[in-house]
Amino acid sequence: MDEMLEFSKYQAAGNDFIIINDMDGVLNLTEEQVRILCDRHYGIGSDGLIIARRTKNADAYMLFYNPDGSIAEMCGNGIRCFAKFLYDQNIVSKKTMLIDTRAGIKEVELFFERGNAIGARVNMGKVSFKAEDIPTTLLSEGEEAVEVPLKIDNLELVVTCVSVGNPHCVIFVDEVDRINLEKIGPLIENHEAFPRKTNVEFATVLSSNLVKARVWERGAGITLACGTGAVATAAAAVKTGLTEQPVRVDLPGGHLFVEFDSEGNSHLEGVAEHVFNGFLSVEFTENYLKD
Repeated sequence: MDEMLEFSKYQAAGNDFIIINDMDGVLNLTEEQVRILCDRHYGIGSDGLIIARRTKNADAYMLFYNPDGSIAEMCGNGIRCFAKFLYDQNIVSKKTMLIDTRAGIKEVELFFERGNAIGARVNMGKVSFKAEDIPTTLLSEGEEAVEVPLKIDNLELVVTCVSVGNPHCVIFVDEVDRINLEKIGPLIENHEAFPRKTNVEFATVLSSNLVKARVWERGAGITLACGTGAVATAAAAVKTGLTEQPVRVDLPGGHLFVEFDSEGNSHLEGVAEHVFNGFLSVEFTENYLKD
């Protein structure tokens, strides 16, 4: 790579993302290169990296990398930023678009203020509590992992596991701010009960339609928000009878709204913001992004 690489930076509820237009499919990043780009000291810094690609199945394909370089199935906050990016860059001119992901095709409807796209509502599809869909070994195939025990060292937690296209483990507690997330988050993420690891949400129910949550993301650690995590938390709260719907999920970086339609599809709504555009220097690309 002998030229400066252009990128955009977007954020949604405090989750920030690097987005790169690679509709011609020429960019082939390694895990280490992704880690460097997402590093907040040596690179651009972000909670994830999104590559825009062409696809025959939808308006665009979203390839999503966690900041540790691993590829994730989906990102609820990332896909809203991605849809706004596609619209801002005139790559897709539709206000309602179809975006292909490793978790399937998602319909994203942008909403506007004074002609500018400021956020989106995403049809995230159906969630699943079945052990094999998450996947988890806490229960047998066909059983739902709802309010089941999970042992962490000498501690036994009651967890509800949810697949939102990616795995989540939700734990309801009396005071979410008292949880040592930095310590317990990675223990749950890497627990042997989750063969593909898992995202982790601790949540406190504040009212019949309001939940406060904190997130440990698989491959990222503590983040200010997580779109699929908000859906998983809301789904677990409704499933266990702790809330009604729609559910507002308050996270350290902002709030998101989750609703389930009559067919069981989950819908995630929240804002998205363009922060800046930039170019990686030739020096940086020569040092870190050599072909």
